[in-house]
Amino acid sequence: MKKSRSGVIVLITFLLVIVAAVIAIGLGSVTIAVPEIIQTLFSSASSTVNDTIIWNIRLPRVLLAMIIGANIAISGALLQAVMGNPLADPGLTGVTSGAAVCVLIIMLAAPEYTQFIPIAAFVGGLIAATIVYSLAWRRNGISPITIILSGVAVNALCGGGIGYLSIMYSDRLPAAVQWLNGSLAAKGNNALWMVFPYAVVGWILSIFVIRKANVIRMGDQVASNLGENVTKIRILLSILAVFLAAISVAAIGMIGFVGLVVPHMARLLVGSNYKYLLPMSMALGALVLLLADTGGRTLFAPLEIPAGILMAVIGGPYFLYLMRRSAF
Repeated sequence: MKKSRSGVIVLITFLLVIVAAVIAIGLGSVTIAVPEIIQTLFSSASSTVNDTIIWNIRLPRVLLAMIIGANIAISGALLQAVMGNPLADPGLTGVTSGAAVCVLIIMLAAPEYTQFIPIAAFVGGLIAATIVYSLAWRRNGISPITIILSGVAVNALCGGGIGYLSIMYSDRLPAAVQWLNGSLAAKGNNALWMVFPYAVVGWILSIFVIRKANVIRMGDQVASNLGENVTKIRILLSILAVFLAAISVAAIGMIGFVGLVVPHMARLLVGSNYKYLLPMSMALGALVLLLADTGGRTLFAPLEIPAGILMAVIGGPYFLYLMRRSAF
């Protein structure tokens, strides 16, 4: 009964994502009615101005927000399983900032190699995650306080690197300002098609690691008794989590707290079984970032607030609440 209930909740959430996407496409400086949006999306004959707005501007941005939100949420859920820590998240554990440093090196210092940005982001995120994991690991596991302190240290180090690059290449910085704030503004089909193939690969791999995530969340001793190689599982899940977070950073910059807030919301709705938690995190992540981006570009018009800033405003207080509730 509980399993069927969880499945229904996941399905309803995916339907809500679709509804929110259609509404988001219609909102903006030019309001487009839902029937016209549906007609445009399912009609091959497109020639009006609204058709151009939908296909070339709003649809790519909406899809990109959904994909990035899903990626970061899945990444956060996997990291929380790996570290046995409900406060683990790509941003708090340094993965995001590590990826950002490597991306900025290419964007500012070597813009002729922009085709390598996804790879650079992955390498940077993996290095940061390895450092944090090494600093936080103890024989009796990883405590919440050590993972947070390690993440703070790595984030500070990466923040220094970002600051140095910003000063050294200040003449080229304006092109990277929106990216640094996690903005989807002016992100079109190029950004969408850069991230989409990687995202699909990450989602498919996530399906195959659900059992491993369920095993490791029960604890090292239980996993070992079941004949599992705990270290190998941690490495596998960590690489996948970093991969999903890094390609997201490569596409739109640093988005914080999605990987922290969304898995908690998903657990409240469907429990801790990763068979439901991962797809629920995926759907909720897509919905949360889509709402943040849509709100940022419509609520304060003509001013546009980057989704990364809105998520920081929302996620910061929620993180403090979790810190207050957790016992260290």
